[in-house]
Amino acid sequence: MKGSVKKLGLICLVTALLPVLLFSCTSTPETTSPATPESTPPEPAATTPPAVPESTPPPPIEIIDQLGRTVIIKDIPQKIISLAPSNTEIIYALGLDERLLAVTDYCDYPPEAEEKPSIGGFSTPNMEKIVALDPDLVLMSGTLLTGDFLSKLENYGLTVVALVPRTFSDILDGIALIGTATGETAKAESLLTGMRERINAITAKTNGLTENERPSVFYLIWHDPLMTSGGDTFINEMVEIAGGKNIFKEVSGAPTVELEVVITRNPQVMIAGTGMGSGEELTLQFLESEARLKDTDAVKNGRIYGIHIDLTGRTGPRIVDGLELFARAIHPELFK
Repeated sequence: MKGSVKKLGLICLVTALLPVLLFSCTSTPETTSPATPESTPPEPAATTPPAVPESTPPPPIEIIDQLGRTVIIKDIPQKIISLAPSNTEIIYALGLDERLLAVTDYCDYPPEAEEKPSIGGFSTPNMEKIVALDPDLVLMSGTLLTGDFLSKLENYGLTVVALVPRTFSDILDGIALIGTATGETAKAESLLTGMRERINAITAKTNGLTENERPSVFYLIWHDPLMTSGGDTFINEMVEIAGGKNIFKEVSGAPTVELEVVITRNPQVMIAGTGMGSGEELTLQFLESEARLKDTDAVKNGRIYGIHIDLTGRTGPRIVDGLELFARAIHPELFK
C-alpha cells in the first residue's frame, strides 16, 4: 500500500513538473532587430553653374593718321577697301587679305590682289562702288586727297585713314598705323622689325663713309620731260641711306630739270625708275642712249642702272627691296 502511495506521488510530481521541463527544453528564439536598409550616399545638392561673364567688346581704337586727323575706329575692321597699291601690299604683308573687300585697278602685288573686286583706278576710284560695299575701313593715299573726295567718304559715314608718306620714316610709320587701325599691332611690329634689320645691315656699312666716298647720284623719274627727286623726298633719303649724294638735293618734290644741268653736275651714278605705265624701260634706254650724256662719269664707267618703280615708289614693305638695290648700285664694292 505504501509502495502504491509512493508510486502515485511520483506520478503526480512528474505530472506537475512536466510543463516546467517542457518550457525549459524549448529553445528561446534569438531576438533580431528590424532590418536596417543599406545606407545610400546623399544626392548632391543642385548647383547653379557659374555665370559666364558677358564678353566685353574691345574699346574703340583712336589713331591720328598722316593728315593729322583723329580717327575713331569703333570695332576691329573686317571689311577693308584699299585705294592705293602700297596700302594693298601692307594689308597682304600683315596677312589680312581675307578682310580685304576691294582694291584699285593698279593693285597687282601680290598677284592674288588682282583677283579682288576693283573700285576703279588709282586716281579715279568709283565712289558709288565704295559706298555700296559698305566697308568699315577705307585706306586711302595722299594722292587722292584733291577736291572733296575724302569729305564725301566721311559724309557717307565711312571710316577713312589717310597715309601721306613724305619721308622714308613716314613709310615705316604708315605700316605701324595700318597695324593699329586693323587691330594687328603685333603683326605690324614683327614686319617692321624685319625691315629695320635689313635697313640696319645697310647703314652699318654706309654711315661711316666720308663725303668723298659717297658718289654723286642722278635719279631719273621720267625722261620727257626730264624729272627727278628733290631733297625732301624719300627717294633722296634712300640715296643717302645707300651711301650716295643726290645731285638735286636742293630742290623740292619731283621737279623737271634741264639736261644741261645734269651734264654739268656730272653724276657718278645714274639710276632710272623703270616700269612706269606703258613706258617700261624708256627711262633706262634714255640714259643709256642719250649722246649728250656720254661724257658723264656714270656713262664712261658703266654706272647706269634701272630699278622698277614699284620698289622705289610704292610706300609699302617692298621699299626695303628697292633700298637694297640702291645700295648695290651705288656701292657694289660693299654690297655683293
